[in-house]
Amino acid sequence: MAENQFPSTVDALFKGMDHFITSKTVVGEPVKVDENTTIIPLVDVTCGMAAGSFAQSAKTNGGGGMSAKMSPSAILVIQNGMTKLVNIKHQDAVTKVLDMVPDIVNRFTGGNDITPDAAAKAEKMAAEMEKEK
Repeated sequence: MAENQFPSTVDALFKGMDHFITSKTVVGEPVKVDENTTIIPLVDVTCGMAAGSFAQSAKTNGGGGMSAKMSPSAILVIQNGMTKLVNIKHQDAVTKVLDMVPDIVNRFTGGNDITPDAAAKAEKMAAEMEKEK
């Protein structure tokens, strides 16, 4: 009877996974907009894997597969020592309120906000990332 090759199939499937998923797939490369502004894209990564093996009297069959999906989720804008998270994905009401909290606090405390130019560039970058999906 043929020996089941499932362990070797799974080993082959998972070998090298440390090279497949890196920190760059979660936090993108920083983009310097000007001397005071840096934009960092944040990306959601979803991975799926499957493996299977079947041994019959004279034959052994095995197979495996892997898939990955990357989609932009937000852009982090760093300007003059302040940060702002610009969500790209569809938001629910709670997320929108949480995004507004820093802006409301800045209005009462007189804190600096992200310049309109940097916000426009972040929105443009988000739109380009959406097109690439």
